[in-house]
Amino acid sequence: MTAIRKTAGLRFNRKGKYVLGLDLGGTKIAVGLVNLKGKVINSLREPTPLGSGPEGVCERMAEMSKEILLRTGVGRREIAGIGIGAGGPLDLKKGMLLSPPNLPGFHGYPLKDKIEEYTGMHAALENDANAAALGEMMFGAGRKAKNLIYMTVSTGIGGGIIVDGKLVHGVGWSAGEVGHMTLKPDGPECNCGNRGCLEALSSGTAIAKRAKEEVGENPSSLILKVAEGGKNTIDAEVVFRAADLGDTVACRIIDEALFYLGIGIGNLITAFSPETVILGGGLTGAGDRLFVRVREIVKERVKLVPVNKIPIVPAGLGESAGIVGAASLLLQKPVGV
Repeated sequence: MTAIRKTAGLRFNRKGKYVLGLDLGGTKIAVGLVNLKGKVINSLREPTPLGSGPEGVCERMAEMSKEILLRTGVGRREIAGIGIGAGGPLDLKKGMLLSPPNLPGFHGYPLKDKIEEYTGMHAALENDANAAALGEMMFGAGRKAKNLIYMTVSTGIGGGIIVDGKLVHGVGWSAGEVGHMTLKPDGPECNCGNRGCLEALSSGTAIAKRAKEEVGENPSSLILKVAEGGKNTIDAEVVFRAADLGDTVACRIIDEALFYLGIGIGNLITAFSPETVILGGGLTGAGDRLFVRVREIVKERVKLVPVNKIPIVPAGLGESAGIVGAASLLLQKPVGV
């Protein structure tokens, strides 16, 4: 039976029947009401108002939380607490964000304390990919696994690693930053300051950036036609759509991005030999185009681990992974149940 984890905090409510999950990303914020079985009762999503600064973002997430409670008729006394997933690096002891590359302005920001201040409820903070990994293990595609790797492939690339049913945090809570492993030393510059990171090669941002560069030399590419609004409206979804229409430029960009994604996943499989690899995030909406290619690359390159026994699967929680993952920080459930 699922139960509330006993977490420190003056406002923590052990009798609560629900948890609020807050997912803070570089392009969107999502807030959801989640019951003790990991089901999202109600949720809201909208673009991250980075222009209003960290205080404005926190205030907006608090407003969204209140709106959801009003929508559902759930009272604050029924809320056990708030789980927050945010891009790293983080200082979990202080509940603070440490210069996350996709959240400018949040350097040294005490996110946990601010959310508690704005909502009046206990909060727990975790790296968003770690939180999603936990949610997938408890309620999603990893329910039968004690050892898994979760990767979110979206605006950026993040990861969560679970060994023997527990998240791997590492020194300084910095483990799982899989998007920043170097795959191409002379490759494009990454937001983290390094060059050739997986994120700089295979993320949605990287795909869009490459496409914008390519259409200048290939003005007849279908990428521009699909974008409709011109070069500045090109994003990864546009590039995938153009590739589906057979555009050679788009196909080349997508193939290269998935090539490096497969290498990165293969490296992780070689290092950890997990029971499963779970992929979530916006780019996984490409379906077989992404998964078939990644599986091919992994099989070609992983030699010392029984890769045929390690499925690479879509996240079971879909768009709810961030919300349920964040909520899972305040929940506990025996692995495999």
